[in-house]
Amino acid sequence: MYASLDDLIERAGEREILQIADRDRDQIADAEVVEAALANAANLVDGYVGTRYATPLSPVPDLARTWSVSIARYFLYANNRPQEVVDDYKDALSGLKDVAAKRISLPVAEGEQSPTDLSGTTLAVHPDPVFTPQKLRGW
Repeated sequence: MYASLDDLIERAGEREILQIADRDRDQIADAEVVEAALANAANLVDGYVGTRYATPLSPVPDLARTWSVSIARYFLYANNRPQEVVDDYKDALSGLKDVAAKRISLPVAEGEQSPTDLSGTTLAVHPDPVFTPQKLRGW
């Protein structure tokens, strides 16, 4: 996973996280609920980023952590998501799509190794042509 409960609390505040992740109302965020949201977020990040980089990312770029927090926070809300949460989620997806489309690259901190880039040659397989000069002879 690319984010943690502490990252969620830092971004949204403890009060909000308790409201959306404390399903049994014991004033403690339910670990399994948070872990599921963070795992789903990591899977989504890997799905997009994996088209260009080897996953899981190690070390985790700050941008990937930010996207994971935004996505996990969105997933934690069952309904009635605040517009800010929806906007953060859409921004995260937009960034992930940009990485997959090679419009942006994942930044790394100074001294850290860049994620392994998987870009290379694209291979295409297609059927034999239907209309060849030999088959069109006489037309």
